[in-house]
Amino acid sequence: MKSTPEIKLDQVFQAVNAGIIVIDSQDAVRYCNPVAAILIGLDLKDILGKKIIDVIPNTKLNRVVRDGEANSDQLFIGEQMLITSRSPINLDGVTVGAVAVFQDGSQLQSLLSRLDTTQNSLTSLESIFEQAYDGVMVVDSKGIITRLTKSYCRFLNIEQKDAIGQYCTDVLPNSRMHIVVQTGEAEIGEVMDINGKEAMVMRLPLREEGKIIGAVGKVMFRDVRDLRTLAEKLDLLENKLKFYEKELKHYQKFRYTFSNIVGQSPAILRTKDLAEKAAQGKSTVLLRGESGTGKELFAHAIHAASTRHDQPFVRVNCGAIPTELLEAELFGYEEGAFTGAKKGGKPGKFELAHRGTIFLDEIGDLPVAMQAKVLRILQEKEVERVGSNRLQQLDIRVIAATHRNLEKMIREGEFRRDLYYRLNVFTVTIPPLREREGDVLLLCEHLLTKFQRELGLSLRELDRWVVELFKLYAWPGNVRELQNALERAINVAEGGIILLKDLPLYLQDLEGRRGSTALQPLALELAEAERKAILKALKTTGGNKTNASELLGIHRTNLYRKMEKYGLAGADREGLV
Repeated sequence: MKSTPEIKLDQVFQAVNAGIIVIDSQDAVRYCNPVAAILIGLDLKDILGKKIIDVIPNTKLNRVVRDGEANSDQLFIGEQMLITSRSPINLDGVTVGAVAVFQDGSQLQSLLSRLDTTQNSLTSLESIFEQAYDGVMVVDSKGIITRLTKSYCRFLNIEQKDAIGQYCTDVLPNSRMHIVVQTGEAEIGEVMDINGKEAMVMRLPLREEGKIIGAVGKVMFRDVRDLRTLAEKLDLLENKLKFYEKELKHYQKFRYTFSNIVGQSPAILRTKDLAEKAAQGKSTVLLRGESGTGKELFAHAIHAASTRHDQPFVRVNCGAIPTELLEAELFGYEEGAFTGAKKGGKPGKFELAHRGTIFLDEIGDLPVAMQAKVLRILQEKEVERVGSNRLQQLDIRVIAATHRNLEKMIREGEFRRDLYYRLNVFTVTIPPLREREGDVLLLCEHLLTKFQRELGLSLRELDRWVVELFKLYAWPGNVRELQNALERAINVAEGGIILLKDLPLYLQDLEGRRGSTALQPLALELAEAERKAILKALKTTGGNKTNASELLGIHRTNLYRKMEKYGLAGADREGLV
């Protein structure tokens, strides 16, 4: 049988994963293992035989030789922290040397740091657990209570120290915590009698690596009546939410389509055809035309016929919003952006139009300072709320409208040229009512039916002299003026027919005089004859007003006045002659 080889002490010291250094009574190093040399940062030949203070300047090992007492602490060699334990070497009661054992302390330091963090987290969790308003109970796998919040103890009228360690049913007779531990099935929303009150509770099993180690129970509502009150509040909030959603959809939904644009004149049919083509594209649309021609109606119809018809349609009247509020309304703002800013901030019109269409009505009234910001949004398709530094990407289509002469405004420095080019991509010019031959009577029929339905009045029709007047009048206010005149007339008319006397006074006197109260039928016949004669003369002379006035036998100034009166001021330019 082979004998076990003898293991020498030096072999043991060299195998130990710790530094070992020994000094004699004269503080000279007598032994140093390789690990100690590495930790000290010197070769063994530079350590052995040297004074310990020359090897480790901040050592305390020499004190152990003098005092004969062991000690331990941290030792820093450069930036390296070592954990050191020192002991004296005694022989026949006399200290003849000392030994130090040390090792790298970085791992221990990391462990202590993690332990400290864990302790802090545990303390925080304990605090949160104890301060929980509703009752919480935790049991182990045997149904023994391991934790119980103070609020639950007060609710049960029991001391915390008396409850912990007890079986759950001994503290709460009708408890089912032990059953949840056995079945592993959660019980949520259960009604339970606690001290004579109906409370709603939940019980959940606790698992670790697939094994049930306990259960936690929580009182959701101490009194079921609180739940009923909450349910009523939620029901009220839900009804409000439905109402606001309905209002929002109404606010953002288009109201008109191309079928709502009444007229059969070539001018309006051409315009509708062009607008329908614009609806199929993605480009910015600029609606131009005099006030009252129906630019907003066209904007609604274009959105309704576009691929974005099921997305928001947001309307902005650039001339109706005060200048100081315009930026916040268009771009929105963050909470605290200015005095009076709503809590949580507010999205702007551009933000609300995301994925849909924004209609910028009266774009010509937009202040010059604001035009640059609107231009940036149109170019970059991104918006930044007031008081924010975060850009939000937008997917919007822009429809703008104006009755103003933008070209003239550009020359006078009132409108930015670059914004004009950005808007003037697909222009649709809506003709005035005086150019829509035959549409006045169609519009009258449509509007009368609308007013009769809305106002609940009996059928009204137009007297033949009213019809002649409407055909003769130039309607400078266009469809809006016609609508206002008819609404006024249908309210004051006494019979089933709207007479001349039911119209606004300014319509009863084409000359604009308020002296007479009624326009005589003969005057209408004469006025219509005069209008036709002027048109014929202009056609004969190719639009030359001087020759036309000579042909009619009137002064040229008188011809201009009559052309203005009958809405023929631009007849030569508009292709009527």
